[in-house]
Amino acid sequence: MDLDLSCPSIEDLRNAARKRIPKFAFEYLDSATGRELGLKVNRDALDAIGFMPSVLCGRTKAELQTTLLGQTYDLPFGMAPVGMSGLMWAGAERILAQAAVAHNIPFCLSSVAVASPEDVAPFIGNNGWFQHYPVNSGDLRRKMLPRIKDAGFHTLIITVDVPEESRRERQRRANLTVPPKADIRTLAGMASRPAWCLAHLREGVVPRMRFFDDYIPQRGRESFTHAGALIRGIPDWHYLRELRQEWEGHLVVKGVLRPDNAKRMAEEGVDCIWVSNHSGRQFEAGPAVIEQLPKIRDAVGPDVPLIYDSGVAWGLDVMRALAKGADFVMVGRAFQYAVAAFGARGVDHLMHILKADIEANMSQLGAEKIDELAGYLLESD
Repeated sequence: MDLDLSCPSIEDLRNAARKRIPKFAFEYLDSATGRELGLKVNRDALDAIGFMPSVLCGRTKAELQTTLLGQTYDLPFGMAPVGMSGLMWAGAERILAQAAVAHNIPFCLSSVAVASPEDVAPFIGNNGWFQHYPVNSGDLRRKMLPRIKDAGFHTLIITVDVPEESRRERQRRANLTVPPKADIRTLAGMASRPAWCLAHLREGVVPRMRFFDDYIPQRGRESFTHAGALIRGIPDWHYLRELRQEWEGHLVVKGVLRPDNAKRMAEEGVDCIWVSNHSGRQFEAGPAVIEQLPKIRDAVGPDVPLIYDSGVAWGLDVMRALAKGADFVMVGRAFQYAVAAFGARGVDHLMHILKADIEANMSQLGAEKIDELAGYLLESD
């Protein structure tokens, strides 16, 4: 099957993934919170950003290599951390890490992934980033950080926009628990997706939060309460300051929307700021992330690296974020759709989709360099 003909877009990969994995897994990945207005706001704002093409530019060749935090990557986007990635497809974290190295882009492992840092350590090369959810004990954090560093992760991401768990109503209706329940409804959902079941049997790993689980006694824990909920803390500026002192590598703060917050983070010694609304999974009444990006750029100045995520569905969206002030873009759901739909082949195909779309659209503009994109933006009224 030629995926470029049967699945030429990310939406096609999403549809293929939906048919291949159980409903509870798809709803976990695909859902937002509330009426999912956060998703709509992000999408509408991205779609409103246009460019003015130039013609008679001759043959152009897009230069997509990008340097971020002292490391050069072949493309201006990477793999965002997604919790329970291994629930989407068995071994997903390993597959994604291998693809990230092959294509020379960052791979971000979530602290609530199915795989542990040690599981993926042999596959991350020099491209490993680790996403840290704040924990409720400084002693616990100080046990975790050396383990992350020893596994080869050189960049730490602290996610700050999850002070409490959101309801995510679609996820609740789908009866998702971590690990999945062995009830009739869940087992029936699994049985309807035999390829997914066989892949997990071959992998031999029950989907659970392995990294967090290592710090929680199993005895006496209620089956519906997952490890992340038991040890997750609520971050504040003191927590960030301590983490900055304890982590020797690059430190990125993810989940920032307010310019004043971003400016203070830069003053606290944060190396990079990740502008995001968790793709609408936490709060639906906030602003469109892309509209906050230039405001944050103005607040922190030109020298603080900014990463953008939330709602990226095309290579054109990557260009929009870069033109609006981002130095780099992270893509989350799309990589999970790809691995769930076609495994490693799907991830390589997604890389092709995004790169080809960027190259084609930059050719339409007559642009060759990423830092030229802002000059092609349509001026707003």
